[in-house]
Amino acid sequence: MKGDRIEIVVDAGDSTRTYMVVASRAGRRVETSVKRGVVEVSEVTRSGSVVRTARFMAARVLALVEHPVPRTDESERPLGEDPGT
Repeated sequence: MKGDRIEIVVDAGDSTRTYMVVASRAGRRVETSVKRGVVEVSEVTRSGSVVRTARFMAARVLALVEHPVPRTDESERPLGEDPGT
């Protein structure tokens, strides 16, 4: 969902570096995977096409923090209320 983001903190030897991957448009999401010692964070469209990818060595990744956008629950809205308000 637009606004979802993942923060990646990486050991850069003498310090740490922080990277962010953000779902920049409506309908996009951010996915993570760990394969063969590599952490991969990708922004993906609704159809599953990868827009951008960030890859890091798993041994260097200190933290992977997900920041989801707060979702509004449709069941809490009274019947007849306009969703735009």
